[in-house]
Amino acid sequence: MQSGFRAGHGCTSATLKVLNDILTAIDKKHYCAAVFIDLAKAFDSVNHHIPIGRLDSLGFSNDCLAWFTNYFSDRVQCFKSEGLLSGPLAVSMGVPQGSILGPTLFSVYINEVALAAGESLIHLYADDTILYTSGPSLDTVLTTLQASFNAIQLSFRGLQLLLNTSKTKCMLFNRSLPVPTRLSNITTLDGSDLEYVDNYKYFGVWLDCKLSFQTHIKHLQSKVKSRIGFLFRNKASFTHAAKHTLVKLTILPILDFGDVIYEIASNTLLNKLDAVYHSAIRFVTKAPYTTHHCDLYALVGWPSLHTRRQTHWLHVIYKTLLGKVPPYLSSLVTIASPTCSTRSSRYISLVTPKTNSFFGRLSFQFSAANDWNELQKSLKLETLISLTSFKHQLSEQLTDYCTCT
Repeated sequence: MQSGFRAGHGCTSATLKVLNDILTAIDKKHYCAAVFIDLAKAFDSVNHHIPIGRLDSLGFSNDCLAWFTNYFSDRVQCFKSEGLLSGPLAVSMGVPQGSILGPTLFSVYINEVALAAGESLIHLYADDTILYTSGPSLDTVLTTLQASFNAIQLSFRGLQLLLNTSKTKCMLFNRSLPVPTRLSNITTLDGSDLEYVDNYKYFGVWLDCKLSFQTHIKHLQSKVKSRIGFLFRNKASFTHAAKHTLVKLTILPILDFGDVIYEIASNTLLNKLDAVYHSAIRFVTKAPYTTHHCDLYALVGWPSLHTRRQTHWLHVIYKTLLGKVPPYLSSLVTIASPTCSTRSSRYISLVTPKTNSFFGRLSFQFSAANDWNELQKSLKLETLISLTSFKHQLSEQLTDYCTCT
C-alpha cells in the first residue's frame, strides 16, 4: 500500500484504490471515516541507524550495509544567495533530497508503519498517509479508527517522525445515513482533537464528504479561468502556433490530471468544465462566442473533454488487464471464464460484481468491468495486444458525436 516512487504506481492509482474502498462501503450502507495524516519534515527526520537496520533485516550483505553507512555519513549542507556562500553545516539526519536513492530509502524507512493499521485500511504515498475504516455502526467505526490511529502514531514515534496535528484532518464519508450533530473526536496521543473537514485535497484532487467532486471542479474552473484570462489579455503577443502550444501545455494538463477520478461527478458539474475548455479553444482559433462547440473541436482538432476522460479511463482499464498497474488495482478485476462456447465468449470480458446502489456502480471494481464489457461489444478483442495497438484501435472506436437537441 505504498504508491510513492514506485514504477506503475502514482497519485491516480492510489486515489482510485481508496475511492473504490469508500464507495464499496457506502454501497453496503456502511459509515466510512478517514484520517488524513500529515507529518512534519518527514524526509529530514530520518534517523540513519534505522534504515541501515531495515536493510540488514532485508538481507543486504555487510559490504552493502557499509556502503550505505558511508553514503549517509559526513554529509554537509550550505546556503548560497547572491554569490555569497554560507559555511558548511553537518547533516546528521534525513535522506539526501534530490538524490536517486533518497525516496527509496525513505520508503524502506516508513514501510512497516502499515503493519500498525490493525483493523483499518491504510495507503501511503511516501509520507502522505490515509487511514480509513468502515462499518454499519458509526460508534464502532470511530472507535476502530481511533485505535488504529493510536497504533500508527506510536509507530511514527518509534521512527522519530513528528505528527503535524494542525494539518492532520478527519472526514466522515456519508451520503444518506443518519449522523449525530456532534461526532466523537479522534484525538492524538498528546490529547489534541483532530478537526473534521468536509473537503480535503488528496494528491491534487479535492475529495468531499459526499464524493460529489463539486469542490474539485470549482477549483479546476477557477484555475483554468485565471490562466485563460491571462492568455486573452496578452493574445496580441502570440502567434497561432504559440497559442496552440500554450493551451496544450498550460490548460489541458490541468483538466487531464485526475480526470479518471472525478469523471464520476454529475454531468451538471462536468459541463462546467466544458465551458472553460471551449474558452481555451476560442483563444486558439479566434472563433466567435456563438460558434457551436462541435465546430470548435473540428477547428482545433481536439476531442471533447468527455472523450478525453473516456479515453484516459479505458487506458487505465487496459493497463489493469496487462498488469501494468499496482496489484491493489489489478486484483479488483477478474477476467470472466465462459461457461459455454458462443461467438461472444471468445472475446475478453470481465466479471461484473454485484452492487446495491448507484454508488457501488461508481467503484473501480464495478465501473472498470462494466465499461470494458461495453467497449468489447464493438472492439471484440480475443487476446491481449500491446498497449500501443490498443490505443490505436481505441482511437478509431471513440469519436465525438453531437448529442445536442
